Amino acid sequence: MRYMIPIGTLCMLGVGLTIPFGAVAAGDQGPCGQIAAACESAGFARGAAREGTGLRVDCINPIMQGAPQPARASKPLPQVDPQLVADCRASNPRFGQPKASREGGSQPSPQ
Repeated sequence: MRYMIPIGTLCMLGVGLTIPFGAVAAGDQGPCGQIAAACESAGFARGAAREGTGLRVDCINPIMQGAPQPARASKPLPQVDPQLVADCRASNPRFGQPKASREGGSQPSPQ
């Protein structure tokens, strides 16, 4: 009987750890997370750019930039509410934008 207590404790600990993470993944995402989730639901994935289903390059970036998908994209973009895009831009202006050049050649120098 004394072995039931540690097992029960472990089960409760396991349940306690999964509930908060599941709640965050299910619906407590910010607007940028919702856009990424819509892309994932449409079949886009991290590391799949070569196949034309890259999460960032083939879905998130075109949505956030209001640009067409790259020609190699093999899935259509999901429908995303324009207000969600605006909310994402307001909360994280760099989300879905091209990475800045490390050389500094693409940005004008301050005067």
